[in-house]
Amino acid sequence: MLRAVLFDWGDTLMRWDWDDAYFQVANEAALSALARDDAPTAAAIGEYFRDRPELISWAGEDEVDYPEVMRAMLGHLGCAVDDDDLERYLEAQYWSWVDSAIMLGATTYALLESLRARGLKLGLVSNAFDPPRLLHANLERMGVAERLDVAVFSSEVGKRKPHRVIFERALQSLDVDPEDALFVGDRRVQDVGGAAQLGMKTVQAVWFRADENPDGAEPDYVAFTPYDVLNIVNRLRA
Repeated sequence: MLRAVLFDWGDTLMRWDWDDAYFQVANEAALSALARDDAPTAAAIGEYFRDRPELISWAGEDEVDYPEVMRAMLGHLGCAVDDDDLERYLEAQYWSWVDSAIMLGATTYALLESLRARGLKLGLVSNAFDPPRLLHANLERMGVAERLDVAVFSSEVGKRKPHRVIFERALQSLDVDPEDALFVGDRRVQDVGGAAQLGMKTVQAVWFRADENPDGAEPDYVAFTPYDVLNIVNRLRA
C-alpha cells in the first residue's frame, strides 16, 4: 500500500539554473563577509579551482566535504581560517547565489499539499554538498519544509544518490518500507535507479528536463507535469 512519496529537489520540485558566473559572485560575497586583510582575491580562488577540477566533482557516490575543501583552499592561498571564519564564509557564499539559481516550481506547493491531503507522508532526497544547516534553512525560507515530513541531503550522510544509504535515511525517518513508497525525480541513474534498487516504485519527472541517460534505469512511470504524479498516486492507491 502506498504510504509515502519522496521527491528529488533540483529539476523536480524546483528549477535548477546554475551559471558559472555565480561562482565569481559567491566568492566575492564570501570574501567580503570574511573581512580579512590576508584573504585571497576572487580571481585567485577561481584559478585555484580551475587548476583542481577534481576537488569539486559529482562523479561517484562519495559526497564532497565542501567546507573542508574551502578551508584547505583558503589555507593554501595564505588565509588560515577557524570554524567561525569558515562558517561566515560559507554562509555568505551560499546566500549570494541561491535566489538566482533556484526557482521553485509554480505548482510545487499545490502538489505537496494535494498529496498530504491524501494522507501520504512526504520526503525530499537531494544531492547537495552545501552545509546541511543552510540547505534546510533555504527549504524553510521557500515554504517547502513545512510541507514535508523529512528532507535528507547528501552532505548529511556523506553519500550521493544513487547510493542506497541516502534513500534509507529518508525512509527510516518516515517509518515507511521501500515497497510502500514512490520516488519522483528527473535523473535516470541517481533518482530512478537509486530508488528502484531498494524496491521503491519510481516516476521520472520530465517537466523541467528529459534525462535520457542510457546507463539509467527505466522508470515505472513518466510524469510530464506535476499533476501527472497525482494521477499515478491515485492509480497506485486504487
